[in-house]
Amino acid sequence: MTDDATLDQVLGAVGPRLRALRQERGATLAQLAETTGISSSTLSRLESGQRRPTLELLLLLASAHQVPLDRLVDAPATGDPRLHLKPFERGGMTFIPLTKRPGGVQAFKQILPPRNFDREPEPKVHEGYEWMYVLSGRIRLVLGARDFVLSAGEVAEFDTRVPHWFGNPGPGPAELLSLYGPQGERMHVRAQPTTARPEPPNPRVD
Repeated sequence: MTDDATLDQVLGAVGPRLRALRQERGATLAQLAETTGISSSTLSRLESGQRRPTLELLLLLASAHQVPLDRLVDAPATGDPRLHLKPFERGGMTFIPLTKRPGGVQAFKQILPPRNFDREPEPKVHEGYEWMYVLSGRIRLVLGARDFVLSAGEVAEFDTRVPHWFGNPGPGPAELLSLYGPQGERMHVRAQPTTARPEPPNPRVD
């Protein structure tokens, strides 16, 4: 079914709903016209399907009948809810997006190759809060003055205003689920490596 046909089908069903709601309330067209400011003739044409409803008219009628707008417009079900988002790489890590809604908390699966760290980690700070769940392998997490190694099945959450860093100490690859707020997503996911200096030997890109 084409988009136009679907829209016509949705709007064509509005009239009978309007009539049924008015009759349920025991209101006449004249009474509804007085309540909404819409003429009786326009209301009659809407109920009979002779006039295509506009958003302005539907909002007035939904308010008069004290029902949500979606009760008047029985929109078709949304499409396939499955996500087919492409993995990408940042700073040696593979990110697999698990959400696509803009803004708010974003979820990612991350795959971290093992790294040999030839210098001490350089923790960063930013606004926000982060959560991570280790699926497999090991994750080293430096949080303030504390240094942890998380194994599969362990969870960590922390305020990102505390200096923090994480990486994979090996011996094999590690996988984790991460939830980032907008600030954390910009810091870890959207930041690009600079070209003015070599990439630091840790899997985070800040």
